[in-house]
Formats: sequence, structure tokens, C-alpha cells
Amino acid sequence: MARKPGSSPSAIKNRAARTAAALAPAGQAPSAAAAAPKKPFNPVQFIREVRAEARKITWTTRKETWITSVMVFIMVIVASVFFFGVDWILGTLANLLLKFAAG
Repeated sequence: MARKPGSSPSAIKNRAARTAAALAPAGQAPSAAAAAPKKPFNPVQFIREVRAEARKITWTTRKETWITSVMVFIMVIVASVFFFGVDWILGTLANLLLKFAAG
């Protein structure tokens, strides 16, 4: 199967280098554009941002939590009955096959 033109690793690297050079600000090397100056850590600003994000959280009510818990419990029961049934059927079939092969 023939390769598409320009899909060789060297062609891909050349395109990536040209793209990085085109996106870099004038007079700077492409690697300088990727390394932005790092801001100093401000613990007070961090706490403010955490509190602001925590205010946006929509907490569930007691009723919603109860309903969700009951639904999870029901689904666990349904899944366990299903897998018990499938396991029993497959085990029975395996025993019949082994009895048929041995006898």
C-alpha cells in the first residue's frame, strides 16, 4: 500500500517546525513562545478561587440522595440476579457437556 505524499516522518517534522515558527511572535524562537513566564503562587488568591468555585457547586438534596441510593441498590440486586442466572445456566451446560463427553 502506497503512502500518501507528505506522510513521512521527516515531512511531518518539517511541517510542525514551520507551523511553530509561524505561530511564534516576531523576533522570538519557536521554543520561547511555548515557555510563558510562570506566575508566583499566591495562597490568598488560591483560597479565594477555591471558595468561588465551591459556591458554584449544586449540592443534592436529602431526597435526591435517598432516591439515587435506592436506585443503585435496586440495580445491584438486578445485576446480581442476572449474573447468578447466567452463571447457573453456563455451569449446567458445562456439566452436561462433560457428562456427555465422559459417558
